[in-house]
Amino acid sequence: MSPADTATKPPPAAERVYHHVKQAVLDRRYEGGTLLSEGELADAVGVSRTPVREALLRLEAEGLLKLYPKKGALVLPVSSQEIADVVETRLLVEQHAVAKVVPAGGRLLARLEEVLEEQRVHAAAGDLAAFAAADRCFHAAIVRAAGNAILAQLYDQLRDRQLRMGVATMHAEPDRIAKNITEHTEILQALRTGDAGFASGLVQRHISWVNNLARGEAR
Repeated sequence: MSPADTATKPPPAAERVYHHVKQAVLDRRYEGGTLLSEGELADAVGVSRTPVREALLRLEAEGLLKLYPKKGALVLPVSSQEIADVVETRLLVEQHAVAKVVPAGGRLLARLEEVLEEQRVHAAAGDLAAFAAADRCFHAAIVRAAGNAILAQLYDQLRDRQLRMGVATMHAEPDRIAKNITEHTEILQALRTGDAGFASGLVQRHISWVNNLARGEAR
């Protein structure tokens, strides 16, 4: 087999099912409480049921689904406790990181400007999944710039939960889209002026409001 053939070879069936279901859960095409059947997923992806079972087991291990023999897989809703736990972890990591990157270098500032522009484009297009992904990239860039590889790795483990909560948040409170951009702009300005304490306070306010979802219905 030539290198070209290897490069164009499609991913294994189970991998295709895994990515199909995971992306649909993260961007809410499969909402919490939805019962997925192996047969429907097999038809949707164009595979047999065997790789579907393999993919669903993997997603169950990641906490996105709950399998029920002979019935299917239930998409688990985002719980209030999960929201609170993610917010608490984000605050611990991100407030430390934003204070540590001051004074922010030109490369970080340029990257944050770039992500902000991406958010504006996705907001105008109404693409909530892409907006949530850009939102996370903004914060991840600050965490990586802080230079602690262990904290950056810990933060990356929150990725799927952040993306799922981000899309749910924008559906629940559409006005947060504009507010998100405004608050990111404020954080960027604080980093540009070198005010570590102010930047940390802005991050605390920006992240903590998500707990409002935990006080009501987590959608």
